[in-house]
Amino acid sequence: MTSLNDIRSTFLGYFEKQGHQIVPSSPLVPRNDPTLMFANSGMVQFKNLFTGVETRDYTRATSAQKCVRAGGKHNDLDNVGYTARHHTFFEMMGNFSFGDYFKREAIPFAWNLVTKELGIDAKRLLVTVYHTDDEAAEIWKSVGVPEDRIIRIATNDNFWMMGPTGPCGPCTEIFFDHGEQYWGGPPGSPEEDGDRFVEIWNLVFMQNEQFEDGSMRALDMQSIDTGMGIERVAALLQGTNDNYATDLIRSLIEASADATSSDPDGPGKTHHRVIADHLRSTSFLIADGVMPSNDGRGYVLRRIMRRAMRHAHMLGAKDPVMHRLVPALVRQMGAAYPELHRAQPLIEETLKLEETRFKQTLDRGLKLLDEELVGLPDGAALPGATAFKLYDTYGFPLDLTQDALRERERTVDTSGFDSAMAEQKAKARAAWSGSGEAADLAIWFEIADKHGATDFLGYDTETAEAQMLALVKDGAEVDSLSAGDSGWIIMNQTPFYGESGGQVGDTGWLRRLEDEHDLAEVTDTKKMGDGKVFAHAVTIKQGTFTKGEAVAQEVDHARRGKIRANHSATHLLHEALRRALGDHVAQRGSLNAPDRLRFDFSHAKALSPEEVARVEVEVNDYIRQNSVVNTRIMTPDDARDLGAQALFGEKYGDEVRVVSMGALDGSGKGADGKTYSLELCGGTHVAQTGDIGTFVLTSETASSAGVRRIEALTGQAAMDELRGRDKALSEIEGLLKSHGPDAVTRVASLLDERRKLENEVAQLRRDLAMSGGAGEGPATRDVGGTAFVAQVLSGVQGKDLPPLIDEHKARLGSGAVLLIADTGGKVAVAAGVTEDLTASLSAVDIVKAAVEALGGKGGGGRPDLAQGGAKDASQADAAIAAAEAVLAAG
Repeated sequence: MTSLNDIRSTFLGYFEKQGHQIVPSSPLVPRNDPTLMFANSGMVQFKNLFTGVETRDYTRATSAQKCVRAGGKHNDLDNVGYTARHHTFFEMMGNFSFGDYFKREAIPFAWNLVTKELGIDAKRLLVTVYHTDDEAAEIWKSVGVPEDRIIRIATNDNFWMMGPTGPCGPCTEIFFDHGEQYWGGPPGSPEEDGDRFVEIWNLVFMQNEQFEDGSMRALDMQSIDTGMGIERVAALLQGTNDNYATDLIRSLIEASADATSSDPDGPGKTHHRVIADHLRSTSFLIADGVMPSNDGRGYVLRRIMRRAMRHAHMLGAKDPVMHRLVPALVRQMGAAYPELHRAQPLIEETLKLEETRFKQTLDRGLKLLDEELVGLPDGAALPGATAFKLYDTYGFPLDLTQDALRERERTVDTSGFDSAMAEQKAKARAAWSGSGEAADLAIWFEIADKHGATDFLGYDTETAEAQMLALVKDGAEVDSLSAGDSGWIIMNQTPFYGESGGQVGDTGWLRRLEDEHDLAEVTDTKKMGDGKVFAHAVTIKQGTFTKGEAVAQEVDHARRGKIRANHSATHLLHEALRRALGDHVAQRGSLNAPDRLRFDFSHAKALSPEEVARVEVEVNDYIRQNSVVNTRIMTPDDARDLGAQALFGEKYGDEVRVVSMGALDGSGKGADGKTYSLELCGGTHVAQTGDIGTFVLTSETASSAGVRRIEALTGQAAMDELRGRDKALSEIEGLLKSHGPDAVTRVASLLDERRKLENEVAQLRRDLAMSGGAGEGPATRDVGGTAFVAQVLSGVQGKDLPPLIDEHKARLGSGAVLLIADTGGKVAVAAGVTEDLTASLSAVDIVKAAVEALGGKGGGGRPDLAQGGAKDASQADAAIAAAEAVLAAG
């Protein structure tokens, strides 16, 4: 028997011998086609080669492309498990020519592979051509296909188009006749939808370009695009017309039967088929970075997962099953698709968590469904409001309810469901209507309601293509933005991270696909509409960007890399602080920018130098460990039970991303219970901690009462900081003519000498002030019976005035003193009253009067000593007179 894996190897090996480059499958999330939810054919990753936008170092290629059809316009979900050939996941084999060869080579390539390499009986094959494609028909005859087995098709079934305009061309298809035991007729006949004649390969001759007026011209670069469904070929080579009977899918069915202790071919046959198919699509989607969510691709994944889980439930499975089947899939397909091996732990955990969670609501939802059906007449449709309640309250997608009712020969009132959905959205919009900020936010909720959530691709890529869904300028939607305009662009998908969780928004560029010279600079990205819409702040540099057009997106890679490093370092810093200071440490704010990181945390006092050093050393230890940074999806409660730290001020939905890094056992793997840092976080992170480079703590200060703030650098910025410190140290050592520890001793000695000299200078100033500058003290006068000394000083600091006041009071025995010091731009004032006079005379009153005369305000202290400050030393005489007036009045 020829296995599916053998067929894949044979196909790729054959075309490699014919000079084709074997190109790995692209991810299921298209990076270069904004119109597709998932890759659904082999040509998706080569689209730009066919249009001439891109060139590579090969002109012939072959691939085994993983494909998913379960959302958007390509949706086979409802039929999966009930027919022989519908799948959510399938593999498309293909060979491609980008202006290299054309029909005369492509048709013989196909015929030789099918009849010789794969050994399919030529007598059981027939081909179709577009009715005007005489050239293709003649080539088929030349390789040995009888004319009566060449069917001309006049419909668009045999004419391929990339879109309303653009590359297009006729097709030719190869069909296999499974025999008279199956009902059906050849293509083009009234019975063509039967199971007897099955298409196995389609060859597209991309030879024309179509214009808006319907006219066509021959393409300068004529190309080949083919697609062979490997499951269909495997079925015929293994003597069946049922894809689910082939070796690979059968092995998954048997794994499902074993896990549920049920017969693979018994009453639960359909359930096993659904599980086997959905296991492939869910596992490959998770491996390619799609996580279950309530929007976009993540919602489609969740629908597939829950559909499979319901079928496992119907087989009697009491515990989660899907994750137990992943090893069987990896054994079958891991060699061809290594990403399954790499992502196996994530796939298993995601499936287990999702199924555990779903089973908690499944029984309640099915019970409600049974209750609602009791009162319905036979054959009546389930009310749409009930279906919406299942969706809104229990997380049942509409198609899951439809699938459950299908076995009971019932349908759903979908118009009623749509009405209930519209009513809920209207209530949500009304809740955000109003004035001020709410009014400003309303436009983003309207955009989210109209276009749905933005699909974020930035965990896995920094380049992609997207369709512009809405443009906003000055708070209102517009149809276009032109050169010089600034505004916002909202797209169906984006690799740009929207500011949240302390991480700043991405910047970068957008280019129109129709003219790559038309450029928009993305200056910021924010999450709007309750976080569902990613709004890109743009300035149009050249050209005009119009709603509905496609653009190429490119994140500023260098800037994103620095942000990632700082964000991951923040997680390590948080844990290092907890271990150094205690479990009371909790995040109170953060900033992860390209040039630095900032982390606020709860702690009552400043860190000691030893604590700062310990934290910095520990963070760098885990950076050097170079452990893998893992991400998992789970409920907030499960994450907290696991010990994950939540981010301050963040709102969490039904599921969260849990980021772990560092291994306590030094293995670099960070298994549960041995993980160093475990946090809830939706930001972007490095792949391994070593990517952070270096961590340097630059400051530790108070942020607010009970909150400390650390600022730090990573990567090149940290190295620059260290080099700067080293350079400064080298210059200091040069000036000191000492190095290392000797330099420290020398600096301490110099500081000690400086303190001694400062004390000596201060004493000399005081002596000079007391002598009046000529060896004698200032004159004492009598004011209202009180001895009074007033003196204007220079070269004396404000801090020197109190001891001078005390010396004057000691010399007077009884009296008052006023000292005014011109410190160069500022005036320091001090007044003193001896203890025997404080009952009737206050130094505070003297200082306030003097300060006011000097053009200042205030002043204060004790009755025996007070100080103040002013700016105008030229009014010293007036200040002394004002002080005398206070004395005279007392």
